[in-house]
Amino acid sequence: MRILLVEDEPDLGRAIEKTLTRNRYIVDWTQDGREAWSYLTQPQMQYTVAVIDWMLPGLSGIELCKRLRAQGSSLPVLMLTARDSLNDRVTGLDAGADDYLVKPFGMVELLARLRALQRRSPQIQPQNLQVGSLMLDYGSSTLVLQSQETATRVILTAKEFQLLEYLMKHANQIVSTEQIRNHLWTVNSESSSNVVAAQMRLLRRKLADQGVNGAIETVYGLGYRLNAESN
Repeated sequence: MRILLVEDEPDLGRAIEKTLTRNRYIVDWTQDGREAWSYLTQPQMQYTVAVIDWMLPGLSGIELCKRLRAQGSSLPVLMLTARDSLNDRVTGLDAGADDYLVKPFGMVELLARLRALQRRSPQIQPQNLQVGSLMLDYGSSTLVLQSQETATRVILTAKEFQLLEYLMKHANQIVSTEQIRNHLWTVNSESSSNVVAAQMRLLRRKLADQGVNGAIETVYGLGYRLNAESN
């Protein structure tokens, strides 16, 4: 799940980014409203939630929400602010925010608010994702390999989970290295095709250790494909 974090307080932004990354979110963090808008208008940036501070340089969080809704975007928005009066809450919600979190707040509450947004928008995140014998269990962040007799749980790293999830969501489709890099690595990371290939090798090895061979095909010159019928 990819999140756009727009927060201009460096210490708070770093703390939120660290917490979200540790909880298996992919986070693009910017401290400027105009830069945030440029991210939101790039087609390849497929965000599932935006966490936006009210007071920002460039464009305010309120203005970002208004622009999103004016374009017809239904992207869930969690507004962060020190403003806690009733009128302020109404202003934020009327601008298009889906939820409102008053500073200071605990990271546990932030995570709970994000989970609540996911429950309200079930299209963001199902409980499980299954392709053939492979099932991703979002509740436990594990891969379940299913057969007629058994169900084996496999522990994946956060990046392995994200990579397999992306391949499963595009089962039987060829996805390029660039598509994978854009989806699984943050805007400011220095990822390369070699990083994608290395991560793919680790995932394949983990699957092979469980007797799952050939599920991920390399389509030379084009990218990778998860074959739903071969696992």
